[in-house]
Amino acid sequence: MVLRRRVLTTELLDPRRGFERVQAQVEVRWDPLTQHSARLVVSGALMPPNEFDLEQLAIKTQTTCPFCADRLEAQTPKFPAAISQEGRIGHGDAVLFPNLLTYSKHSSVSVYSPTLHYLPLERMTPRLMADNLAAQVEFDRAALAADPESVWVSINANHMLPSGSSLFHPHLQGSVDPVPTTMQQFLADAPTERFGAYLAAERAAGERYLGSSGRVEWLASFAPLAPCELRALIAGVASPVELDRDLIEELGAGIATALNLYAELGFQSFNMAVYGAPTETPGYQLNLRIACRSNMRSAYRSDATYFERLHWEAAVDITPEELAERAGERFRR
Repeated sequence: MVLRRRVLTTELLDPRRGFERVQAQVEVRWDPLTQHSARLVVSGALMPPNEFDLEQLAIKTQTTCPFCADRLEAQTPKFPAAISQEGRIGHGDAVLFPNLLTYSKHSSVSVYSPTLHYLPLERMTPRLMADNLAAQVEFDRAALAADPESVWVSINANHMLPSGSSLFHPHLQGSVDPVPTTMQQFLADAPTERFGAYLAAERAAGERYLGSSGRVEWLASFAPLAPCELRALIAGVASPVELDRDLIEELGAGIATALNLYAELGFQSFNMAVYGAPTETPGYQLNLRIACRSNMRSAYRSDATYFERLHWEAAVDITPEELAERAGERFRR
């Protein structure tokens, strides 16, 4: 496999150098699995430093948070008995319940703990992540058993407001659907030999291959969709429903390691997607993308979530029909 890239060079008269003629470059890369392109703006400074007082924002948002321990029972929904007899799913400190916003046919939210309203990435642990993943996998299996048509499973995260999260309290989100997202379909359509060839090429190159924790292979993404993007591949597993306890522990430890790294790099917001395919998909490798999002500047929420950034799937809350109705006669002569 050739890891395809091309450097584009331009010239400009730079006002910072008295309008001296200078060259500038951008590198275009193509993803080995989906063939989408990415641009590396190596001379840019796109990510602001972390200067926002997140602890003060945590204090401010905790008073009304529905995911906190004193409100979770009364303010979060429950599953019907076909999904969970208890209404919610727990693993360790993690608690999982339905998402009030219906992004998927079966959608879930799981908090690492009702007592952890503030969880900076340096405090993420393998235990917290593994228990939260385990709760999501249990939900995935229950939803698939209740609705065998819903074979497209993903586990995702919007962490902090710059990632598109509407709530401060840290959590994961699950999706079990009868239809794939755009990126799930792209990955499932990739020739299966590309997965092994991609991994072999990165091992040989050595520049971005991070190593194996056993069954999970970790890489820095060759053609990232977002800053500081890391990828993981798990051979022999097509869907999160196939993750056994040992793999959940291994994957949880790897994700926690990635998030601790982001904290060391000065970032506190991220998106994550674990892309599942139907269990019978031959040769498909369960894979993950995790990437930083911009640091906070002031209290705001990005309108781009894991759906837009990592699944290439728009999530909008004004229908085209409603927009057309509101537009009325404005565009008619």
